[in-house]
Amino acid sequence: MHLDITNLHKQFPTRRGALVALKNISLHVETGEFVCVVGAAGAGKSTLLRLVAGLEMPTAGTITVDGVVVTGPGADRGMAFQAYTLYPWMTVQKNVEFGLKLQGANPKARREQASYFLDVVGLSQFAQSLPRELSGGMKQRVAIARALASEPKILLMDEPFGALDVQTKETMQQFMLQLWQRTGTSVLMITHDVGEAVFLAQRIYVLTAHPGTVQREVIVNLPADRTYLIRRESKFQTYREEIMDLLRNQATGAVVG
Repeated sequence: MHLDITNLHKQFPTRRGALVALKNISLHVETGEFVCVVGAAGAGKSTLLRLVAGLEMPTAGTITVDGVVVTGPGADRGMAFQAYTLYPWMTVQKNVEFGLKLQGANPKARREQASYFLDVVGLSQFAQSLPRELSGGMKQRVAIARALASEPKILLMDEPFGALDVQTKETMQQFMLQLWQRTGTSVLMITHDVGEAVFLAQRIYVLTAHPGTVQREVIVNLPADRTYLIRRESKFQTYREEIMDLLRNQATGAVVG
């Protein structure tokens, strides 16, 4: 899998003229990589992910997955948002099956695939529950299972843990790292949480704001098998402070941490 974004430019029309959200963005994600994009409010992070997902079209530049230009949503890209976007009237099992149903998979294949990924995310015992019966962290696991069930080439994540309390968020970060290691899925994740990015990613793209441009690419040279204890190590803190300094230089009044 090779995701390639080249000279990406996105602007929106306004009454005062064109608003440039992203300018000359170039980045890539390779097979099995976990890559994060960080930036303060106004950096165009979510716009970038929507463009990769094919939910919006670029003004200029190209986005390709394995050499194929992105022209709209596709099964090669799975999505997980901060809002869980689960269907409240469907059971957990049916929610995970939904994407497979849209792809035309037969009922038996859907059940087996959904059951497998519910097991992967540790929620098999809640297969017949409704979303309202789950905690926030469990709902996000269901959303991730649904995204993975279609076996996308890359998983796109937009602030997936942003709505969770601190303890649940830390638990989900550890879960996500273990899930990535187990499945080998390529991940492109948007976050404003610098500590989260350093904990999860192999590489981090730091965006400027107004418009969003790539300020720096940071290669995170930490052990793949990370636990919360690594946050106490000086190397982790050095990465975090390096990125925080870059964001402080671009301060727009947003809080990053």
